[in-house]
Amino acid sequence: MAATKSGRLPGRHRRPAERQATYGEVIALGEFRALWIGQGLSLLGDQLSRVALSVLVFEGTQSALATASVYALTYLPPIIGGPLLAGLADRYPRRRIMIICDVLRAVMVALMAIPGTHFLALCVLVFCVVLLSAPFSAARAALLPELLEGDRYVAGSALQNMTNQGAQMLGFAVGGALIMGMGPYRALALDAATFMASALIIVSGVRRRRAPIRSDTGRPSMWTMTRTGAKLVFGDRRLRTLVLFAWLCGFYVLPEGIATPYAARLTDDPGQISFVAGLLMGAMPTGTVVGAFLFSRYVPPSKRLRAMGWMAMLTCAPLILCVMRPPLAAVLILWFISGIGGAYQLAANAAFVQCVPAEQRGQAFGLVQSGLLASQGVGILIGGAAANPLGPELVVAMAGAAGLVSAAALAVLWRGSRREVIEKVRAEATS
Repeated sequence: MAATKSGRLPGRHRRPAERQATYGEVIALGEFRALWIGQGLSLLGDQLSRVALSVLVFEGTQSALATASVYALTYLPPIIGGPLLAGLADRYPRRRIMIICDVLRAVMVALMAIPGTHFLALCVLVFCVVLLSAPFSAARAALLPELLEGDRYVAGSALQNMTNQGAQMLGFAVGGALIMGMGPYRALALDAATFMASALIIVSGVRRRRAPIRSDTGRPSMWTMTRTGAKLVFGDRRLRTLVLFAWLCGFYVLPEGIATPYAARLTDDPGQISFVAGLLMGAMPTGTVVGAFLFSRYVPPSKRLRAMGWMAMLTCAPLILCVMRPPLAAVLILWFISGIGGAYQLAANAAFVQCVPAEQRGQAFGLVQSGLLASQGVGILIGGAAANPLGPELVVAMAGAAGLVSAAALAVLWRGSRREVIEKVRAEATS
Protein backbone atom coordinates (compact mmCIF):
# COMPACT_ATOMS: atom_id res chain seq x y z
CA MET A 1 0.00 0.00 0.00
CA ALA A 2 1.47 3.35 -1.05
CA ALA A 3 2.08 6.03 1.43
CA THR A 4 0.94 9.62 1.01
CA LYS A 5 3.30 12.59 0.65
CA SER A 6 3.02 13.20 4.37
CA GLY A 7 4.37 9.70 5.00
CA ARG A 8 1.17 8.34 6.58
CA LEU A 9 -0.64 5.31 5.16
CA PRO A 10 -4.18 5.88 3.78
CA GLY A 11 -6.90 5.11 6.29
CA ARG A 12 -4.69 5.85 9.28
CA HIS A 13 -5.91 8.69 11.48
CA ARG A 14 -4.17 10.50 14.23
CA ARG A 15 -5.94 11.04 17.50
CA PRO A 16 -7.43 14.54 17.66
CA ALA A 17 -5.04 16.92 19.35
CA GLU A 18 -5.82 17.51 23.00
CA ARG A 19 -6.72 21.14 23.66
CA GLN A 20 -4.93 22.75 26.59
CA ALA A 21 -6.55 25.68 28.33
CA THR A 22 -4.52 28.85 28.85
CA TYR A 23 -4.05 30.86 31.99
CA GLY A 24 -5.57 33.87 30.24
CA GLU A 25 -8.86 31.99 29.84
CA VAL A 26 -9.26 31.32 33.52
CA ILE A 27 -7.99 34.71 34.71
CA ALA A 28 -10.65 36.33 32.51
CA LEU A 29 -13.35 34.79 34.73
CA GLY A 30 -14.21 37.24 37.52
CA GLU A 31 -15.31 34.65 40.07
CA PHE A 32 -12.11 32.67 39.66
CA ARG A 33 -10.08 35.85 40.05
CA ALA A 34 -11.79 36.53 43.38
CA LEU A 35 -10.99 33.05 44.71
CA TRP A 36 -7.46 33.24 43.35
CA ILE A 37 -6.54 36.63 44.79
CA GLY A 38 -8.22 36.04 48.15
CA GLN A 39 -6.51 32.71 48.67
CA GLY A 40 -3.13 34.13 47.68
CA LEU A 41 -3.43 36.96 50.21
CA SER A 42 -4.38 34.75 53.13
CA LEU A 43 -1.65 32.21 52.33
CA LEU A 44 0.99 34.92 52.22
CA GLY A 45 0.01 35.97 55.73
CA ASP A 46 -0.07 32.34 56.90
CA GLN A 47 3.49 31.63 55.81
CA LEU A 48 4.73 34.78 57.49
CA SER A 49 3.08 33.75 60.77
CA ARG A 50 4.50 30.21 60.52
CA VAL A 51 8.03 31.56 60.26
CA ALA A 52 7.33 33.86 63.22
CA LEU A 53 6.10 31.01 65.41
CA SER A 54 8.89 28.66 64.34
CA VAL A 55 11.70 31.15 65.02
CA LEU A 56 10.12 32.36 68.27
CA VAL A 57 9.86 28.85 69.73
CA PHE A 58 13.33 27.74 68.60
CA GLU A 59 14.98 30.85 70.02
CA GLY A 60 13.26 30.23 73.35
CA THR A 61 13.85 26.48 73.62
CA GLN A 62 16.69 25.53 71.24
CA SER A 63 14.67 22.33 70.74
CA ALA A 64 13.89 20.80 67.36
CA LEU A 65 11.02 18.85 68.92
CA ALA A 66 9.39 21.95 70.41
CA THR A 67 9.79 23.85 67.13
CA ALA A 68 8.31 21.00 65.11
CA SER A 69 5.47 20.57 67.61
CA VAL A 70 4.31 24.17 67.20
CA TYR A 71 4.73 23.93 63.43
CA ALA A 72 2.73 20.69 63.48
CA LEU A 73 -0.14 22.52 65.18
CA THR A 74 -0.75 24.16 61.80
CA TYR A 75 -1.42 20.68 60.31
CA LEU A 76 -2.88 18.39 63.00
CA PRO A 77 -6.35 19.86 63.83
CA PRO A 78 -7.99 18.32 60.72
CA ILE A 79 -7.43 14.87 62.24
CA ILE A 80 -10.05 15.73 64.87
CA GLY A 81 -12.63 17.91 63.12
CA GLY A 82 -11.72 18.17 59.46
CA PRO A 83 -13.70 15.23 58.05
CA LEU A 84 -16.80 16.30 60.00
CA LEU A 85 -16.65 20.04 59.29
CA ALA A 86 -15.86 19.57 55.59
CA GLY A 87 -19.44 18.34 55.06
CA LEU A 88 -20.66 21.89 55.73
CA ALA A 89 -19.52 22.71 52.18
CA ASP A 90 -22.25 20.39 50.82
CA ARG A 91 -24.96 21.29 53.35
CA TYR A 92 -24.78 25.08 53.00
CA PRO A 93 -23.90 27.58 50.22
CA ARG A 94 -20.18 27.32 49.63
CA ARG A 95 -19.68 31.08 49.26
CA ARG A 96 -21.23 31.66 52.69
CA ILE A 97 -19.03 29.00 54.30
CA MET A 98 -15.87 30.63 52.94
CA ILE A 99 -16.86 34.11 54.13
CA ILE A 100 -17.75 32.97 57.66
CA CYS A 101 -14.52 30.96 57.99
CA ASP A 102 -12.40 33.91 56.83
CA VAL A 103 -14.02 36.34 59.29
CA LEU A 104 -13.68 33.94 62.23
CA ARG A 105 -10.03 33.25 61.39
CA ALA A 106 -9.32 36.99 61.13
CA VAL A 107 -10.71 37.52 64.65
CA MET A 108 -8.74 34.61 66.13
CA VAL A 109 -5.43 35.61 64.56
CA ALA A 110 -6.00 39.18 65.74
CA LEU A 111 -6.26 37.82 69.29
CA MET A 112 -2.97 35.97 68.74
CA ALA A 113 -1.37 39.28 67.75
CA ILE A 114 -1.99 40.81 71.20
CA PRO A 115 1.42 41.06 72.96
CA GLY A 116 1.68 38.96 76.07
CA THR A 117 -0.81 36.30 74.95
CA HIS A 118 -0.22 33.19 77.03
CA PHE A 119 1.54 30.37 75.17
CA LEU A 120 -1.28 27.90 75.90
CA ALA A 121 -3.91 30.35 74.62
CA LEU A 122 -1.78 30.89 71.53
CA CYS A 123 -1.72 27.15 70.86
CA VAL A 124 -5.52 26.89 71.27
CA LEU A 125 -6.07 29.76 68.84
CA VAL A 126 -3.66 28.23 66.30
CA PHE A 127 -5.57 24.95 66.60
CA CYS A 128 -8.95 26.64 65.99
CA VAL A 129 -7.69 28.73 63.07
CA VAL A 130 -6.37 25.65 61.28
CA LEU A 131 -9.53 23.71 62.12
CA LEU A 132 -11.59 26.30 60.23
CA SER A 133 -9.39 25.82 57.18
CA ALA A 134 -11.10 22.44 56.60
CA PRO A 135 -14.59 23.73 55.66
CA PHE A 136 -13.07 26.72 53.84
CA SER A 137 -10.77 24.58 51.70
CA ALA A 138 -13.52 22.04 51.04
CA ALA A 139 -15.93 24.77 49.91
CA ARG A 140 -13.34 26.41 47.65
CA ALA A 141 -12.20 23.11 46.12
CA ALA A 142 -15.80 22.02 45.48
CA LEU A 143 -16.74 25.38 43.94
CA LEU A 144 -13.81 25.51 41.54
CA PRO A 145 -15.06 22.76 39.15
CA GLU A 146 -18.36 24.68 38.88
CA LEU A 147 -16.47 27.73 37.62
CA LEU A 148 -13.97 25.92 35.37
CA GLU A 149 -14.79 23.05 33.01
CA GLY A 150 -12.51 20.58 31.24
CA ASP A 151 -8.85 21.52 31.02
CA ARG A 152 -9.70 24.98 32.35
CA TYR A 153 -9.96 23.29 35.73
CA VAL A 154 -6.37 22.02 35.42
CA ALA A 155 -5.14 25.43 34.26
CA GLY A 156 -6.98 27.12 37.12
CA SER A 157 -5.67 24.58 39.62
CA ALA A 158 -2.15 25.08 38.29
CA LEU A 159 -2.48 28.84 38.57
CA GLN A 160 -3.76 28.55 42.13
CA ASN A 161 -1.05 26.04 42.96
CA MET A 162 1.68 28.29 41.58
CA THR A 163 0.24 31.26 43.45
CA ASN A 164 -0.02 29.28 46.67
CA GLN A 165 3.53 28.00 46.35
CA GLY A 166 4.69 31.47 45.37
CA ALA A 167 3.04 32.86 48.51
CA GLN A 168 4.81 30.19 50.55
CA MET A 169 8.11 30.94 48.82
CA LEU A 170 7.78 34.67 49.43
CA GLY A 171 6.45 34.26 52.96
CA PHE A 172 9.19 31.83 53.96
CA ALA A 173 12.11 33.46 52.14
CA VAL A 174 11.26 37.04 53.11
CA GLY A 175 9.55 36.16 56.39
CA GLY A 176 12.74 35.74 58.39
CA ALA A 177 14.07 39.12 57.29
CA LEU A 178 10.72 40.87 57.91
CA ILE A 179 10.25 39.36 61.36
CA MET A 180 13.67 40.65 62.43
CA GLY A 181 12.39 44.14 61.61
CA MET A 182 8.69 44.07 62.54
CA GLY A 183 8.52 41.42 65.27
CA PRO A 184 6.29 38.34 65.52
CA TYR A 185 3.18 40.09 66.85
CA ARG A 186 2.97 42.53 63.95
CA ALA A 187 3.43 39.61 61.59
CA LEU A 188 0.39 37.93 63.16
CA ALA A 189 -1.61 41.17 62.85
CA LEU A 190 -0.76 41.25 59.16
CA ASP A 191 -2.00 37.65 58.84
CA ALA A 192 -5.34 38.68 60.43
CA ALA A 193 -5.68 41.50 57.89
CA THR A 194 -5.17 39.11 54.97
CA PHE A 195 -8.04 36.89 56.18
CA MET A 196 -10.38 39.88 56.37
CA ALA A 197 -9.27 41.04 52.92
CA SER A 198 -10.01 37.55 51.54
CA ALA A 199 -13.53 37.66 53.00
CA LEU A 200 -14.22 41.06 51.41
CA ILE A 201 -12.95 39.91 48.02
CA ILE A 202 -15.20 36.82 48.10
CA VAL A 203 -18.21 38.94 49.11
CA SER A 204 -17.72 41.26 46.15
CA GLY A 205 -16.42 38.82 43.55
CA VAL A 206 -18.28 35.50 43.95
CA ARG A 207 -22.00 35.29 43.28
CA ARG A 208 -24.48 33.54 45.55
CA ARG A 209 -25.42 29.93 44.82
CA ARG A 210 -27.77 27.49 46.47
CA ALA A 211 -26.52 24.75 48.72
CA PRO A 212 -25.68 21.53 46.81
CA ILE A 213 -28.06 19.57 49.06
CA ARG A 214 -31.48 21.21 48.89
CA SER A 215 -33.30 21.76 52.17
CA ASP A 216 -36.61 20.53 50.72
CA THR A 217 -35.13 17.05 50.22
CA GLY A 218 -33.93 16.87 53.81
CA ARG A 219 -30.33 17.28 54.87
CA PRO A 220 -28.58 14.16 56.19
CA SER A 221 -26.71 14.45 59.47
CA MET A 222 -23.05 15.37 59.49
CA TRP A 223 -22.11 11.90 60.69
CA THR A 224 -24.10 10.33 57.85
CA MET A 225 -22.41 12.58 55.30
CA THR A 226 -19.00 11.79 56.74
CA ARG A 227 -19.60 8.05 56.53
CA THR A 228 -20.99 8.36 53.00
CA GLY A 229 -18.02 10.46 51.89
CA ALA A 230 -15.53 8.04 53.39
CA LYS A 231 -17.26 5.12 51.69
CA LEU A 232 -17.18 6.97 48.36
CA VAL A 233 -13.51 7.93 48.60
CA PHE A 234 -12.07 4.73 50.04
CA GLY A 235 -14.47 2.26 48.43
CA ASP A 236 -13.31 3.08 44.89
CA ARG A 237 -9.87 1.77 43.89
CA ARG A 238 -9.13 4.74 41.64
CA LEU A 239 -10.09 7.32 44.26
CA ARG A 240 -8.24 5.43 46.97
CA THR A 241 -5.03 5.46 44.92
CA LEU A 242 -5.41 9.15 44.10
CA VAL A 243 -5.95 9.99 47.76
CA LEU A 244 -2.77 8.13 48.71
CA PHE A 245 -0.90 10.07 46.01
CA ALA A 246 -2.09 13.29 47.66
CA TRP A 247 -1.11 12.11 51.14
CA LEU A 248 2.37 11.22 49.91
CA CYS A 249 3.30 14.82 50.68
CA GLY A 250 3.64 13.80 54.32
CA PHE A 251 7.10 12.54 53.37
CA TYR A 252 8.40 15.41 51.29
CA VAL A 253 6.99 18.28 53.36
CA LEU A 254 8.80 17.01 56.47
CA PRO A 255 11.99 19.02 55.75
CA GLU A 256 10.07 22.30 56.12
CA GLY A 257 9.13 21.39 59.69
CA ILE A 258 12.76 20.98 60.75
CA ALA A 259 14.18 23.72 58.51
CA THR A 260 15.20 25.87 61.48
CA PRO A 261 17.31 23.20 63.24
CA TYR A 262 18.63 22.19 59.78
CA ALA A 263 19.64 25.81 59.21
CA ALA A 264 21.48 25.81 62.53
CA ARG A 265 23.68 23.01 61.16
CA LEU A 266 24.42 24.97 57.98
CA THR A 267 25.54 28.28 59.49
CA ASP A 268 27.80 29.22 62.39
CA ASP A 269 26.20 32.66 62.79
CA PRO A 270 23.17 32.53 65.16
CA GLY A 271 21.90 35.76 63.64
CA GLN A 272 21.62 34.11 60.22
CA ILE A 273 19.58 31.09 61.31
CA SER A 274 16.19 32.65 60.59
CA PHE A 275 17.37 33.85 57.16
CA VAL A 276 18.78 30.43 56.19
CA ALA A 277 15.64 28.72 57.52
CA GLY A 278 13.53 30.98 55.32
CA LEU A 279 15.62 30.04 52.27
CA LEU A 280 15.22 26.34 53.03
CA MET A 281 11.47 26.65 53.56
CA GLY A 282 11.14 28.51 50.27
CA ALA A 283 13.15 26.08 48.12
CA MET A 284 10.44 23.46 47.62
CA PRO A 285 7.62 25.95 46.92
CA THR A 286 9.86 27.60 44.33
CA GLY A 287 10.40 24.25 42.61
CA THR A 288 6.68 23.52 42.70
CA VAL A 289 5.91 26.84 40.99
CA VAL A 290 8.29 25.96 38.16
CA GLY A 291 7.05 22.38 37.95
CA ALA A 292 3.39 23.37 37.93
CA PHE A 293 3.96 25.86 35.11
CA LEU A 294 5.88 23.40 32.93
CA PHE A 295 3.58 20.46 33.70
CA SER A 296 0.33 22.30 32.97
CA ARG A 297 1.61 24.38 30.05
CA TYR A 298 3.59 21.85 28.01
CA VAL A 299 2.29 18.39 28.93
CA PRO A 300 -1.05 17.28 27.34
CA PRO A 301 -3.85 16.30 29.78
CA SER A 302 -3.65 12.53 29.24
CA LYS A 303 0.16 12.46 29.46
CA ARG A 304 0.01 14.21 32.82
CA LEU A 305 -1.90 11.23 34.19
CA ARG A 306 0.64 8.81 32.73
CA ALA A 307 3.59 10.72 34.20
CA MET A 308 2.08 11.01 37.67
CA GLY A 309 3.93 8.07 39.21
CA TRP A 310 7.34 9.15 37.91
CA MET A 311 6.79 12.71 39.10
CA ALA A 312 5.81 11.48 42.56
CA MET A 313 9.04 9.50 42.78
CA LEU A 314 11.00 12.58 41.68
CA THR A 315 9.53 14.45 44.63
CA CYS A 316 11.15 12.13 47.17
CA ALA A 317 14.35 10.86 45.51
CA PRO A 318 16.51 14.04 45.81
CA LEU A 319 15.96 14.21 49.56
CA ILE A 320 17.90 10.97 50.03
CA LEU A 321 21.13 12.79 49.05
CA CYS A 322 20.87 14.97 52.16
CA VAL A 323 22.45 12.03 54.03
CA MET A 324 25.77 13.19 52.51
CA ARG A 325 25.48 16.48 54.49
CA PRO A 326 25.89 18.78 51.46
CA PRO A 327 26.41 22.56 51.85
CA LEU A 328 23.57 25.06 51.77
CA ALA A 329 23.64 25.67 48.01
CA ALA A 330 23.38 21.93 47.25
CA VAL A 331 20.57 21.47 49.78
CA LEU A 332 18.60 24.28 48.16
CA ILE A 333 19.02 22.64 44.73
CA LEU A 334 17.92 19.22 46.03
CA TRP A 335 14.84 20.65 47.71
CA PHE A 336 14.07 22.72 44.60
CA ILE A 337 14.12 19.57 42.42
CA SER A 338 11.89 17.84 44.94
CA GLY A 339 9.42 20.71 44.59
CA ILE A 340 9.35 20.31 40.79
CA GLY A 341 8.17 16.73 41.19
CA GLY A 342 5.34 17.91 43.43
CA ALA A 343 3.53 19.18 40.31
CA TYR A 344 2.10 15.66 39.98
CA GLN A 345 -0.58 16.78 42.45
CA LEU A 346 -2.20 18.74 39.60
CA ALA A 347 -2.89 15.55 37.66
CA ALA A 348 -4.06 13.71 40.77
CA ASN A 349 -6.46 16.55 41.61
CA ALA A 350 -7.91 16.65 38.08
CA ALA A 351 -8.40 12.88 38.06
CA PHE A 352 -10.12 13.05 41.46
CA VAL A 353 -12.62 15.61 40.16
CA GLN A 354 -13.47 13.31 37.25
CA CYS A 355 -14.42 10.50 39.63
CA VAL A 356 -16.46 12.35 42.29
CA PRO A 357 -20.14 13.42 41.89
CA ALA A 358 -20.62 17.21 42.04
CA GLU A 359 -22.98 17.08 45.04
CA GLN A 360 -20.40 15.19 47.14
CA ARG A 361 -17.31 17.15 46.20
CA GLY A 362 -17.24 19.20 49.39
CA GLN A 363 -17.15 16.15 51.66
CA ALA A 364 -14.76 14.25 49.38
CA PHE A 365 -12.31 17.14 49.03
CA GLY A 366 -12.60 17.80 52.75
CA LEU A 367 -11.63 14.24 53.62
CA VAL A 368 -8.65 14.38 51.28
CA GLN A 369 -7.55 17.80 52.52
CA SER A 370 -7.89 16.76 56.15
CA GLY A 371 -5.83 13.63 55.59
CA LEU A 372 -3.29 15.64 53.61
CA LEU A 373 -2.79 18.15 56.42
CA ALA A 374 -2.78 15.36 58.99
CA SER A 375 -0.11 13.40 57.12
CA GLN A 376 2.04 16.52 56.93
CA GLY A 377 1.57 17.27 60.61
CA VAL A 378 2.35 13.73 61.73
CA GLY A 379 5.38 13.59 59.45
CA ILE A 380 6.72 16.87 60.79
CA LEU A 381 6.13 15.80 64.39
CA ILE A 382 7.97 12.49 63.87
CA GLY A 383 10.76 14.29 62.03
CA GLY A 384 11.16 16.79 64.84
CA ALA A 385 11.37 14.02 67.45
CA ALA A 386 13.96 12.13 65.39
CA ALA A 387 16.04 15.19 64.47
CA ASN A 388 17.43 15.65 67.99
CA PRO A 389 19.10 12.21 68.31
CA LEU A 390 19.75 11.52 64.61
CA GLY A 391 20.36 14.95 63.12
CA PRO A 392 18.15 16.76 60.59
CA GLU A 393 20.17 15.62 57.53
CA LEU A 394 19.62 11.92 58.23
CA VAL A 395 15.94 12.43 59.06
CA VAL A 396 15.32 14.22 55.74
CA ALA A 397 17.13 11.43 53.86
CA MET A 398 15.08 8.74 55.63
CA ALA A 399 11.85 10.56 54.78
CA GLY A 400 12.93 10.71 51.13
CA ALA A 401 13.71 6.99 51.03
CA ALA A 402 10.40 6.01 52.63
CA GLY A 403 8.54 8.35 50.27
CA LEU A 404 10.31 6.95 47.21
CA VAL A 405 9.29 3.39 48.09
CA SER A 406 5.69 4.49 48.70
CA ALA A 407 5.57 6.49 45.45
CA ALA A 408 6.85 3.50 43.46
CA ALA A 409 4.14 1.26 44.94
CA LEU A 410 1.42 3.83 44.15
CA ALA A 411 2.72 4.18 40.58
CA VAL A 412 2.18 0.45 40.07
CA LEU A 413 -1.35 0.63 41.51
CA TRP A 414 -2.22 3.66 39.38
CA ARG A 415 -1.02 1.99 36.20
CA GLY A 416 -3.68 -0.68 36.66
CA SER A 417 -6.60 1.71 37.18
CA ARG A 418 -5.86 4.83 35.15
CA ARG A 419 -7.22 3.84 31.71
CA GLU A 420 -10.83 4.91 32.27
CA VAL A 421 -9.81 8.26 33.74
CA ILE A 422 -7.36 8.93 30.90
CA GLU A 423 -10.00 8.20 28.27
CA LYS A 424 -12.47 10.55 29.97
CA VAL A 425 -9.88 13.33 30.21
CA ARG A 426 -8.84 12.83 26.58
CA ALA A 427 -12.49 12.95 25.44
CA GLU A 428 -13.03 16.28 27.22
CA ALA A 429 -9.78 17.72 25.89
CA THR A 430 -10.59 16.85 22.25
CA SER A 431 -14.29 17.75 22.24
